[in-house]
Amino acid sequence: MQQVAHKWNAQLYNEKHAFVYDYGKSLISLLAPKTNERILDLGCGSGELTSEIGDLAPAVLGIDKSEEMIAQARFNFPSLEFYVGDATNFSFEEKFDAIFSNATLHWVVAFEKAIENMYANLKKGGRLVLEFGGKDNVKTITDTLRYSLVQKRYHKQSETKVWYFPSIGEYTSVLETNGFKVTFAQWFDRPTILVDENSGIKDWLRMFGGPFFEGVEPNDVDTIIEEVQNNVKAKLFQRGKWFADYKRIRVVAYKQ
Repeated sequence: MQQVAHKWNAQLYNEKHAFVYDYGKSLISLLAPKTNERILDLGCGSGELTSEIGDLAPAVLGIDKSEEMIAQARFNFPSLEFYVGDATNFSFEEKFDAIFSNATLHWVVAFEKAIENMYANLKKGGRLVLEFGGKDNVKTITDTLRYSLVQKRYHKQSETKVWYFPSIGEYTSVLETNGFKVTFAQWFDRPTILVDENSGIKDWLRMFGGPFFEGVEPNDVDTIIEEVQNNVKAKLFQRGKWFADYKRIRVVAYKQ
């Protein structure tokens, strides 16, 4: 299936969606970087977690598909190495002791190619430490968005495939088929507070939901986004805060 393009706004990401890398900090503990390890941060965004890993393992580098995010990462952390690269086809001469990835792999619809490529770029015995959206991630938001698009006669947009949100069984089975030994796998519910109390869901849709609005009239985009926020309020507005209904998967696996 063809990957839907998504344009990232690095400024909006850092201003209103810093939770993406803030939550990822605990994943570094699971990675437990060692000083002598060569580590890849796959989908590094603007580089915050790459930098934290670099404090423990200096031979770290980051790649991301977004040129804008890589430009921001290079500006933020000029002493580190960052490259534009795709999860399904990156390649480095020297293989890695570990590949770390936070909040990225659900964007890769061709997930099997990504798994094959991660395997190819790891040393034997090297490990994956991953977190990404799991089964039913943001289902309340996206079901409501698809319904609103249909009501406005944007049927094609309502069927847009933006993400891959697997169950543990689905994902770990593919890892094992491709030669990994899975040692840890967890699915968990993680309601995530959004920054703006007035426009939390609207901001989230503008940041992450862009592919759904390809070919939608600008006035209709505004109307649909407003409608979605209103329609999810009963479920996702609690104690004066907006929450995104995140479900996450964490996996640790070793190349055999």
